[in-house]
Amino acid sequence: MELINNIISRVEQFVPVLGTIALVVAVLFFVDRILKRRWKDNPDAQFRFQLIMLGLTFASLLLIILALPVSVETRGQLLSLIGILLSAAIALSSTTFIGNVMAGIMLKAVKSARPGDFITVAELTGRITEMGLLHTEVQTEFRDLVTVPNLYMVTQPMKVVRSSGTIITAEVSLGYDVSHDDVSRILCEAATHAGLKDTFVHVRQLGDFSVTYRVAGVLEDVKSLISARSRLREAALDALHAAGIEIVSPTFMNTRTLADGKVFIPQPTRKVAAQKATQAEDVAFDKAEDAASAEEIRKSIELVDAEITALKEQKTDDAGASVDKLTARKDRLIQQLKNAEEQLKD
Repeated sequence: MELINNIISRVEQFVPVLGTIALVVAVLFFVDRILKRRWKDNPDAQFRFQLIMLGLTFASLLLIILALPVSVETRGQLLSLIGILLSAAIALSSTTFIGNVMAGIMLKAVKSARPGDFITVAELTGRITEMGLLHTEVQTEFRDLVTVPNLYMVTQPMKVVRSSGTIITAEVSLGYDVSHDDVSRILCEAATHAGLKDTFVHVRQLGDFSVTYRVAGVLEDVKSLISARSRLREAALDALHAAGIEIVSPTFMNTRTLADGKVFIPQPTRKVAAQKATQAEDVAFDKAEDAASAEEIRKSIELVDAEITALKEQKTDDAGASVDKLTARKDRLIQQLKNAEEQLKD
């Protein structure tokens, strides 16, 4: 009888901790289901979900320790051990899992880049497709998807192309026998013809045999960044040839034997109806473009929510009708966002 009482006594000691474990598992399960259902249309859901679940898991661990059938002194030692381990993890965060988590939080707080933006980090250039708690996914101009740890993103200089426009450039070396005034005029006209605004030309270098010029201008449609750089070089090439200016290397000019007046300009050819060329950006940044579209739709939803909130505060009949229209528009935007998210997953 005494043995049975001892067993029952020991089982009763573990009832609180077993109940706590069951409660913690149930809470984590239901929170996981609720958050996934609530944020399934939100591109930032993955980041928020991971962060919240990480915090809840840590809090659950503390509850389980507090429910253990041990003395107050032992419980305090266990909590102290958890604190020491957490401090050590933070101290070593530059090379650990915690480091990527903290870097992800920093990227979200700073908001220097968003999905769809063109970025350059060290030698990596491309468009962001996803930003998670631990990593950032970048799609390169060759359509490859590169997963970059967030810690690398915050420890390297990151250049973000502004959505309002960026400056693109092209360089060319010409002989000293060509007037720099003529070169500046011709290259500026070529840049304007290529679709750039606020064009300008700089003399970059005075070499032993040639002068290096840089033509630049503002590109407003940054989605066509790669094609715009190619168009600028094509326009500069055509404009210089049309003006009778050769673009050849000094070594080539010094070693050739040619007749007087011979120039290296292609002969005019009969123009034919050009077929519509495939844009490099349409092929290279397909996933990044989908991510950017979803980002724009989400911004529109936020603006509509702000308008609805402002109209509801007025409490007038006209405001009520406007709220109904905006609500219908919001529903359409949400459906568009769902379609964009499904396309992004595919």
